[in-house]
Amino acid sequence: MTEIFVLAEHRQGQIRDLTMEMLTKGRELAEKVEADLIVILLGKDIKDMAQVLRDHAKKVIMVEDPGLENFNSDLYQEVLAGLIEEHKPLLTLIGHTSFGVDLAPSLAASLNTPLATDCIDLKFKDDVLIVTRQMYGGKVNAEASLRKAESYIVTVRQATFPAEKEVSMEGEIIQIKGQLPDRKIGKRFVQYVLPPPGGVDITSADVIVAIGRGIKDSEEIPQVEDLANALGGVLACSRPIVDKGWLPDDRQVGSSGKTVKPKLYIALGISGAFQHILGMKNSDLIVAVNKDPKAPIFGVADYGVVEDLFKLIKPVVNEIKEIKG
Repeated sequence: MTEIFVLAEHRQGQIRDLTMEMLTKGRELAEKVEADLIVILLGKDIKDMAQVLRDHAKKVIMVEDPGLENFNSDLYQEVLAGLIEEHKPLLTLIGHTSFGVDLAPSLAASLNTPLATDCIDLKFKDDVLIVTRQMYGGKVNAEASLRKAESYIVTVRQATFPAEKEVSMEGEIIQIKGQLPDRKIGKRFVQYVLPPPGGVDITSADVIVAIGRGIKDSEEIPQVEDLANALGGVLACSRPIVDKGWLPDDRQVGSSGKTVKPKLYIALGISGAFQHILGMKNSDLIVAVNKDPKAPIFGVADYGVVEDLFKLIKPVVNEIKEIKG
């Protein structure tokens, strides 16, 4: 039976949303090509994660070893290369993250397997893999066909596919003892570097209030932060705000910043250049406020308000506080 692999990405005991996004796409492809969807889970003390993932795939191949407690691309490559050579999956999906960018090219080269990176869609046509990637800073979506091969490796962009959570496939868990190389590995894990005190990871926020050129003055930012706090969210921005030095670059959303997928995204004074839209268009609910009725942001918004944002912030904050008591 043909198989499709999805490499589960997890950090500090938590499965990343990207894993579920890849499983959604993997199930779709598996149904079309009549393949079994297999999750590859590497790590230490990962039995609980395996129980979660078994609902989303036909099988979970769990490789547990103390040496795999933290991500190391050299060790992951050793294990994955062995599994790919043994199972010969039609496709292996890996997240286009710092982990995946470190791992996938070397893995593909070691196996002489075609690789496509940073893909936003993929499909099979006449047994050939066709991927969709963005070019010219996201202005163009281009389809590319890979050379016909027995197996392919693809890295998938975050927040591209929905993460279906209500799935119950009751897949089989297959535990394999880690067979890590005896030879000296060139890389070693040192530590996780977390955001500094007060730092914010906007990619994990459920609610984001983002500001753009419409703010005009940095002294107005605390008003917007009040709104974000009232909603239990975080403050983010488009590139011009970072360029002015009003917010740090870890708050920037867009093709040159971070890709986010919150439950609620409020865009205040953001015109909606395509670079910004690339980073937030898959949010569950988008609300845009802009004085210009022709602003491109309204093209992706679920709700749009044509108004001066400062006429709305204080009344909305007061209303939220009143509702919360």
